[in-house]
Amino acid sequence: MHLTCNRALFSAAFSLAASAVPSRTPRDVLKNVLLSVSATAVELVGTDQEMGIRCIVSGISTVSAGEALLPTSRLSSILRELQDETFTLEIEERNILLRTNSSKFRLSSEDPAEFPPVPTFTEWDFFRIPAAVFRTMIRRTSFATDTESTRYALGGLLLEFGAGTVTLAATDSRRLAVATAACEPHGNPNMPTRTTVVPTKAMALLERSIDPSAEFVEIAVHDSDVVMRSGNCTITSRLVEGRFPRYRDVIPAAGQFSIPIPVGPFFSAVRQSQIVTDEESRGVDFCFHDSHLTLSSQAGSVGESQISMPIEFPHPELRITFDPKFVSEFLRVLSPESTVELQLTDTETAAVFRVEDSYTYVVMPLTQNR
Repeated sequence: MHLTCNRALFSAAFSLAASAVPSRTPRDVLKNVLLSVSATAVELVGTDQEMGIRCIVSGISTVSAGEALLPTSRLSSILRELQDETFTLEIEERNILLRTNSSKFRLSSEDPAEFPPVPTFTEWDFFRIPAAVFRTMIRRTSFATDTESTRYALGGLLLEFGAGTVTLAATDSRRLAVATAACEPHGNPNMPTRTTVVPTKAMALLERSIDPSAEFVEIAVHDSDVVMRSGNCTITSRLVEGRFPRYRDVIPAAGQFSIPIPVGPFFSAVRQSQIVTDEESRGVDFCFHDSHLTLSSQAGSVGESQISMPIEFPHPELRITFDPKFVSEFLRVLSPESTVELQLTDTETAAVFRVEDSYTYVVMPLTQNR
């Protein structure tokens, strides 16, 4: 095979495919990205056998056809260092020759016949969601998963389809993020009969693969796996085993106090409050009083801090303690110009952060006698 490739376009697609390649595996063949060249498309394919991705690559000129395995680590290093706008790939037997005007690399390759199959998107019945909206939903929920938990369902995002809606939910049992948007069916997709929990890694890869020009994300859910397509990329993943918590039951109906807070200044104050904390005293006191919010932190081996900002709070003083990491990770995924509505009841009840009607974030407070 002989291919002339645009370096930037090839590198971007190769980086996405390499994201599915496992860092450690007893199967050496999985350490490669499959290059598949046909009369209709050039694809790069990566998999760890739990998750797989197929990326169609543009900017390639060829009259060849066939398959070859590209060693992920070596080729990634080469592509990072290339300066030329284009390069050529010549593949014969188990040898790969990469050339530019000033460089030449020869790499050995393995048998592509040993690479496991990665499904394509062949569905006629599926759900589709506006791509930019779904990308935002993933960013607003995936940080709240618990990838270290032995309760497996917490290591993924719950994917729920309703009548014209799609919901993503994530929790690590101490906080909960829920995002909802409109979606539409294509054909006659069946509503999933079982809980659909997609691994966090697969959702993160989907978020990365969504091109700004993509119009929709298309999703087909099966009994044990999910297939998701956006633009030139298709991602497949096995579903997470286990039950997902009844998340709606933990969202308070309404708080006693509703406080609008501008995101930019709030995020800055929370980040400052994190500076003077340690592992033993990681909590920050959020004191609402006299139309001000004061964040106080103290750590015996570090020192103490106090940050204040004006807010709308014409009520008696209320002091509640949060892990600032949980608050800052939520604020980080929001626009600094936006406003969040914080709903509080007392020092022990979960706090609810709401952004319009589409995004809800619930955080359990820490005990104040920590």
